[in-house]
Amino acid sequence: MVRVNLDMDVLRTFVTAQDLGGFNRAATHLGRSQSAISQQMRKLEDQAGQPIFIREGRGTILTEQGERLLSYARRLLDLNDETLEAVNGFSVSGSVRFGLPGDFSESWLPALLGLFKRAHPGVLIEVFVERNGLLFEQLDQGSLDFVLAFGGGGRPDALSLGTLPTVWIGPSTDVKASSDPDTPIDLALYGNPCRFRRTGLELLDKAGTPWRLTFTSRSLQGLWAATGAGLGLTFRTPLGLPQNLCVLPERPELPRGTGIEVCLHDGCRAMSPARREFRDAVLETTQEHLRPMAL
Repeated sequence: MVRVNLDMDVLRTFVTAQDLGGFNRAATHLGRSQSAISQQMRKLEDQAGQPIFIREGRGTILTEQGERLLSYARRLLDLNDETLEAVNGFSVSGSVRFGLPGDFSESWLPALLGLFKRAHPGVLIEVFVERNGLLFEQLDQGSLDFVLAFGGGGRPDALSLGTLPTVWIGPSTDVKASSDPDTPIDLALYGNPCRFRRTGLELLDKAGTPWRLTFTSRSLQGLWAATGAGLGLTFRTPLGLPQNLCVLPERPELPRGTGIEVCLHDGCRAMSPARREFRDAVLETTQEHLRPMAL
């Protein structure tokens, strides 16, 4: 039996098209024509020896064999990228100074930083966890190389990674609305300045919901602890939500926001190889984890 070697570039196009939701979007993202993408997909079907797509309306969906191939394609690409990073990691050196809010530091990013450090042991990574305003100040002063932040889409260095919903959060046991509409809702929020605080209070005022601020914190851990203890509801994204907390269902007195954009910022400065590798790793991993939650 003659063994067929799958084309890694074609597999990457295949996975990109599925992640983005179509060949047109994949063509734009990859900078290729739609006919070139279609040709690659025909090549992939020839190499697989099985039909991968079937027509549905004006578009296509994956066959059972196509879904199986997609799963293997992701694994092959991951192994390919991991191999190249391991082989080339020792030749990349330098430093990266990375700023981010606490919401990200308590989710998947620590694992990403660990993987990057093992793949690139010659790169020194310094991580600063702060609030948006201070992070942008340090980036503009040249004290940071990258900032992953909520908002900032109007800055010239902003690279949008997705939009997260903004929701009311309370204990997993839920906090029932009082039968008395005049009873204020207890709140646990960051101190000023904080865009989540500002937006949450504006939503409550617009809905005519009375409220009182019962807990103020300068740390996300303190905010989660107070909310979990029932001291008050808080308003944020569901990112990194502890198990003892939950997103509360939308109610007339607790309207949800329109969401908040997540952007990576580089200060519009030239990048060293180490910083370029780090940026690409953050982009790929962040987009992958944001996708299930994004609006």
